[in-house]
Amino acid sequence: MPRVLISDKLESPGLDLLRQAGIELDERHGLTGAALQEALRAADGVIVRSGTRITAELLENPGKLKAVVRAGVGVDNIDVAAATRHGIVVMNTPGGNTVSTAEHTITMLMALARHIPAADASLRQGKWERNKFVGSQLAGKTLGIVGLGRIGREVARRATGLDMKVLGHDPFMAPDKAAQLGIESVPELDQLLPRCDFLTVHTPLTDETRDLLDARRLALLPRGARVLNCARGGIINEQALAEALRSGHLAGAALDVFEQEPPAGDHPLMKLPNVVATPHLGASTVEAQESVAREAAQLLVDFLTRGVVQFAVNMAAVDRTELEELRLYVDMARRLGLLHAQMCHGAIRRAQLSYRGEVARRSTKLVTAAFTAGLLEQRLSEGVNIVNAELLARERGIDIVEQTNPRKGDFSTLIKAEVQTDKKTYTAAGTLFGNQYLRLVQIGPYHLDSFLDGIMLIFTHHDVPGLIGFIGTIFGKHRVNIAQMTVGRQQPGGEAIAILNLDNQPPEEALKEVKQHPQISSLSVVKLPPAGEMPAWF
Repeated sequence: MPRVLISDKLESPGLDLLRQAGIELDERHGLTGAALQEALRAADGVIVRSGTRITAELLENPGKLKAVVRAGVGVDNIDVAAATRHGIVVMNTPGGNTVSTAEHTITMLMALARHIPAADASLRQGKWERNKFVGSQLAGKTLGIVGLGRIGREVARRATGLDMKVLGHDPFMAPDKAAQLGIESVPELDQLLPRCDFLTVHTPLTDETRDLLDARRLALLPRGARVLNCARGGIINEQALAEALRSGHLAGAALDVFEQEPPAGDHPLMKLPNVVATPHLGASTVEAQESVAREAAQLLVDFLTRGVVQFAVNMAAVDRTELEELRLYVDMARRLGLLHAQMCHGAIRRAQLSYRGEVARRSTKLVTAAFTAGLLEQRLSEGVNIVNAELLARERGIDIVEQTNPRKGDFSTLIKAEVQTDKKTYTAAGTLFGNQYLRLVQIGPYHLDSFLDGIMLIFTHHDVPGLIGFIGTIFGKHRVNIAQMTVGRQQPGGEAIAILNLDNQPPEEALKEVKQHPQISSLSVVKLPPAGEMPAWF
């Protein structure tokens, strides 16, 4: 039974969904240090909100932990790089709080434009200061949106409904797509800022977006502009923002998030009357909390029970249908990687995966990751899987390259793997027969047809009569059964390669006797998983 740690409060719909799937729950909120590390090591998955920090130190010895799910969007409280290194998939729930966060942004926009908090406080003090709180009409004003993901687009839709002109900056949003949403796409942020009456940010917090709006960029906004941040603290430099507000260059700011939460009591922004602030309430609606809980729970149920990956931030997402369609290709690619790992000599420099035919029409990223995992898993002491394989390869200076050609060649589908070491280049290719049987159809320059499983004796030799009989006699003496044999050659009497699929491991003495034949130039024993056996990480 899979075990899941719930380290922060999760609404009951999510907990119920996990229990119904037969998952054991460990509900302990507020764990830190050694207690949290112990709980993580004992769990197959963990669901966190913003309260729990999953650090590299906590993941140093992750035990059986396979997945971290953030019930929310931002993953800056999770060391994604460390999780990836240990083969732990990190997923988030981008859809659950989209509407609530967009609504909160519009609420903050209106509160900022009409001085709602200050006017409310004044009235409660017995004052009637109508002239002091003259606001700004939103209709006809220009709203700049930095980041046109789910939330940014929802904010744009609502702002358009308020008759605002919406400008957007997002390097990953095509201008024609933005135009369909009623957004004018501005390719450069520095070109967007001078045109804004209001500016709101909706990007994740990354190394690239930290201090995205610094003193220089805030100065590009028109005098009297207002800024909002309901995304992540740190996207706007808080010291620079405070100075721009104090100087009068900016008329106001609305903030739901801060670099440090909660902010210190003497935080400069908290002392300014033209700042509207809330304690990270973007997703704090009953509907959003329940939606996020269900979504987070479903992600873990799908992953732990069916291997389905969705909304992952450190690997390709794979839905249930695609996973089943890719299953045999993933299996084949990993076996080709394992084959290369046992046959290659020298330091691996580069691996090229060439996909042709049916497989080339599918998403091959997961297939390439499976090959890389097979290539590395027997060479590295750390656990290797499809999450961390390509990262581990890059760290070791191994280039992983893909080529695709949807046109069919000699086979309806073909995966060809070429591995270059500091000594030579090794080639192997596999295909599917009848859309279900894995076959090895090429090694080096030789074409053949061999099972791609179990114990394989692979040897190159001069094509002469009697060689197979010689080997069969030796193996018979040592009670090694040959299940299947295939030979590939370029011309009669020339160099050739043979593969014997064996039912049991040949003893070292038998291999020594085989090697004595003068026409055998090289010999390797390759061990692959039995037919149909998938890795634990799939």
